[in-house]
Amino acid sequence: MPVLCITMPMMKSIATNAEGLSDGQLYRLLTWFSPGFPIGAFSYSHGLETAVASGVHDKETLQRWIAAILAHGAGRMDADTLRDAHRAASAQDLEVLAATNARGLAFRGTSEMALETTAQGEAFLSTCRAAWPDPLLERWGTMLGAAGGRVCHAAAAGAVTARAGIPLGCAMTAYLQTMAANLVSAALRLGIVGQTDGQRILAALEPVVASAVASSLTRNPAAFGGATLAIELASMAHEIQYSRLFRS
Repeated sequence: MPVLCITMPMMKSIATNAEGLSDGQLYRLLTWFSPGFPIGAFSYSHGLETAVASGVHDKETLQRWIAAILAHGAGRMDADTLRDAHRAASAQDLEVLAATNARGLAFRGTSEMALETTAQGEAFLSTCRAAWPDPLLERWGTMLGAAGGRVCHAAAAGAVTARAGIPLGCAMTAYLQTMAANLVSAALRLGIVGQTDGQRILAALEPVVASAVASSLTRNPAAFGGATLAIELASMAHEIQYSRLFRS
């Protein structure tokens, strides 16, 4: 039985995506973007740990911080990387997939942000290859290994979801929701919001994610990039922070 993918546009009226998900596709999407999927997402805060010490201190400031990441920072770049990787994998074009991954790796403002995407990307791809084997992913993995290359999380997610036949919009929504949820989880552990406010933030970010997905789907690939200087500065400061809970 097909399951319809639900999105929330900016005007807050719920629209149904005409592209359906089979039960198997929905099962994989929920599995791959679950907090329990073994990529170590819980150990990264994307600079939030430092930001908490310098201005992000409550529900409102946290929500604005995460919204900026989704719309203008790593969320924007990862959405575009996932989009291009999904299309390349759907077309079985390993050359474009490799170029997409290379660009996704290059546009990282700090060493910790690079670690964040590569550690999760390599864990994501290797786990999916082991549990859900696919010929194209095997070829790509062999190419990466032979070149000593790394893989960014968004490129891996785009390729894997494409090979499962998961519609691009659904894959992008799941990826960005997971990014937002992981940042909220980090904030909970840092003690600046409670569980209920964390869910209020995720509810408020629903149209932000929907807008980010819609923008990426129509954006010219040449318009790749982000503009979140405060977040990059927080990440740089985190690299030398003496006491910390997170790897980024």
